[in-house]
Amino acid sequence: MKIKMKKTAALTITLCGMVTMGTAATPPTAQDTAYHKYRIGGYGEILTRFKDYGLNRFTGASNGNARLRHNEISIPRFVLSGDYKLSDKWILGTEIEFESGGVGMAYEIESGSGAENGEYENEIEKGGEVALEQFHLTRLIHPAFNVRAGHLIIPLGLTNAHHEPLYFFTPARPEGECTILPSTWHETGLEIFGGFGRGAASFNYQLLMTAGLNPDGYGKYNWVRKGKQGAFEFDNFTAPAYTARLDWNGVPGLRVGFSAFFNPNSGKNTEKFLNYNNMNAINVFIYSFDAQYINKYVTARANVIHGHVSQTGEINGTTVSAGSPYGTRKRGMGSHALTYSAEVGVNIASFFPCSKLPNIYPYAHYDYYNPQEGTVMGTVADPRTQVSMWACGLNWKPLPCLAVKADYATRQIGTHAVFGKGKYNSENEFRIGVAYALYFAKK
Repeated sequence: MKIKMKKTAALTITLCGMVTMGTAATPPTAQDTAYHKYRIGGYGEILTRFKDYGLNRFTGASNGNARLRHNEISIPRFVLSGDYKLSDKWILGTEIEFESGGVGMAYEIESGSGAENGEYENEIEKGGEVALEQFHLTRLIHPAFNVRAGHLIIPLGLTNAHHEPLYFFTPARPEGECTILPSTWHETGLEIFGGFGRGAASFNYQLLMTAGLNPDGYGKYNWVRKGKQGAFEFDNFTAPAYTARLDWNGVPGLRVGFSAFFNPNSGKNTEKFLNYNNMNAINVFIYSFDAQYINKYVTARANVIHGHVSQTGEINGTTVSAGSPYGTRKRGMGSHALTYSAEVGVNIASFFPCSKLPNIYPYAHYDYYNPQEGTVMGTVADPRTQVSMWACGLNWKPLPCLAVKADYATRQIGTHAVFGKGKYNSENEFRIGVAYALYFAKK
């Protein structure tokens, strides 16, 4: 097995370049104490897509997805969040997300990736989804050491750590991370966090022990994304996962982060305990480098995520019950997955300080991802899982808390080349979105 690490190295160089360039992330302790008694807020998105491709690039056609023009409009998410200070040292926090309009009985058509694309599924429990993304109790002890317990965000990668829609230019969340990882990824457990150092040696850290993944959901098209637990009243905690994140904030406007996730023996987390009992430990290890640089002229972000799952040959040979909420109808998962992205936007108005130009940011965004970046012997990689994607567009920010977004996105399928054509039909779309994020009441 050979992994093309040149691509990972290329983005690492990009991240290092951003370090040499010089808004730093607010330390968690500062965020927690920025209000006196309570704060209530949230974020939301509206998205319209005008597509020139069909529902399924995996139908077996030699040229990939069909040319089929259709349009979509949706409310991907509406989120309410709040924090309440029980005392100077104890804080209760919560975040509730309504996806795609909320709950109710509905039919959905699978699309995006997977052998079942285009099939109808009756979702009895939800039309959209209501998810408790965060619910935790925080004990502030010292700026360098604090404790949080409850339902927590897994800060792996750029999008999960900074998932509000004003933290990315595109009308939809960056596609690579959302393909191979849960997004927003939230689990129940314990977190230790804080900040240390000063000046050029300023750091923030997070250490988490949470519920791990269920390998029944691992698959060819989404790698470990559908392995997130939550389908039952409880999560299996037999094999917990461990996450660490370190952010460097030593240069004004710059944040550089490293995060890692390790879930040893994740096969112990299946709802039927014997599914993977006769194989070696299924270990999941994922790491990420990310960076963000913001000044009044330019905003730039970059991210790379690489991961490995052991025993994928045996996982691919394991049958999951068709009735399982995690069941993947077609396995063939990759032993390695890779995604990397970069985006840069320029504030036109900042170059004309005496004018009354609106805050418009032309931007370019690049995303590469492949949930089958590496496979073990006996598993055939499908080149159609490999996507190289460009998006170019504009953000208009009439208010600091509000953005109107528009772009043109094109996916080249079956290639890792940054420029050029893929082996299959491209998938193109024009996207328009509106996003906001703010605290609208606090005391």
